[in-house]
Amino acid sequence: MSDRIDYGNLMHNAMRSLIRTVLDEVAERGLPGAHHFFISFDTTHPEVELADWLRERFPEDMTIVMQHWFADLDVGEDGFAVTLNFGDQPERMAIPYDAIRTFVDPSVEFGLRFETQEDEEEAELAASEEAPVDFEEFAPPAEDSPAAAEEDKEDAHKDAEIVSLDSFRK
Repeated sequence: MSDRIDYGNLMHNAMRSLIRTVLDEVAERGLPGAHHFFISFDTTHPEVELADWLRERFPEDMTIVMQHWFADLDVGEDGFAVTLNFGDQPERMAIPYDAIRTFVDPSVEFGLRFETQEDEEEAELAASEEAPVDFEEFAPPAEDSPAAAEEDKEDAHKDAEIVSLDSFRK
């Protein structure tokens, strides 16, 4: 047993289970009301089944829309299969839940986004590469420094500036 709880993985499993439940209901009853889905997935996932021409057109990821026309929605334990229409050409595809990157139902402003290990590593790397903050840059100059003397001169000059009220009258 591990010495820590993997909340990220547990959350992803719960989110995939939610997608499965929703798709299961849609397979049984159809899409209710204005509901529809945008599902993006990793086309490089080894278990994605996709027509060769679609894989060539979408070499890394693809977003499908399940709304007006889809057929033969088959929901399984590890993924789902569906036939979609691409320019009057029906194509069958199988998508494992592990390949899903986003699942969105815009009709109710609901969406899920799956962070990959690579996404998390890139975010950590970007955070570690940020330049350190130079707090001295924000500190006021020391009283006896040349910068402080220059600021004092500028402030004194500003105080001595005379502004004519006529410049504000029309």
